Amino acid sequence: MRELKNTKIIAVDHGYGNMKTANTVTPTGIKAYETEPIFTGNILEYNGIYYRIGEGHKEFIPDKAMDEEYYLLTLMAIARELNVFSIREADVHLAAGLPLTWIRNQREAFRSYLLQNPEVHYRFNGKEYHLHFAGCSLYPQGYPAIVNHLENFKGTNLLADIGNGTMNILYINNKKAQESRCWTEKLGVNQCMIAAKNAVLDKFGVKIEESTVEQILRFGTADISAPYLDCISSIARQYVAELFSTLRKYEYNPDLMRLYVVGGGGCLIRNFGTYDKSRVTIIDDICATAKGYESLAYMSLKRRG
Repeated sequence: MRELKNTKIIAVDHGYGNMKTANTVTPTGIKAYETEPIFTGNILEYNGIYYRIGEGHKEFIPDKAMDEEYYLLTLMAIARELNVFSIREADVHLAAGLPLTWIRNQREAFRSYLLQNPEVHYRFNGKEYHLHFAGCSLYPQGYPAIVNHLENFKGTNLLADIGNGTMNILYINNKKAQESRCWTEKLGVNQCMIAAKNAVLDKFGVKIEESTVEQILRFGTADISAPYLDCISSIARQYVAELFSTLRKYEYNPDLMRLYVVGGGGCLIRNFGTYDKSRVTIIDDICATAKGYESLAYMSLKRRG
């Protein structure tokens, strides 16, 4: 979080798998309760309804303003970021993003969605929050994650932002993003998750916990027997091969350019991919995009005075 003229600049990266701010990460799932849940932890109270954040799974939707859930998740993310600094009331300027090729058509609708209430009162984890929204800056996903490292982007570079729902692809030549050479593919990590769970069900006739599959995708292993681990690892290798095949469709050539990977898909490439480590950079910081949103919004607002 940054501050400019008593306004808190708070970045929110609206992922299909996780909601990220500069300092927090929260699973994107949300479930409503009419009465207060029995167990505590990540409970949002808004307009008389209780919401447990991180429960269930947020399905892929091409327009994040289609329902109320991403608005509620935004309130949660802001509260978690403010709580890091023990703040309960603030004037807030939001910084967020949308997939590369969707932002042109969805920018204003998403801005209106996020700013639908100029002033908001709610509770999160038993603490009162009072927000005054001062504005909202929106940026293309992925690029902000590397904006502070552009001095390294000499020659031809390809950026792949592999999230839970989509993969955003962008060429950056001599530190300049090529707007005419950007694409969004529905090839997120969740597709690998679904394929792995189905493979286990088909081969062994049992359901496997999503958290177990997630651990394997993130770390390359888990405390399960070898046949199950081999089955899931095989699916992960196929998924990574498909990622590189898709990049080649957009003229990726490791001999002629460097590849930079951000987002959750980076750990799959590291654990299950075959690639030249000297020419592929995987940015591990899951909050990198949120931090980039924050930096870009701060610089933009500061220039305006």
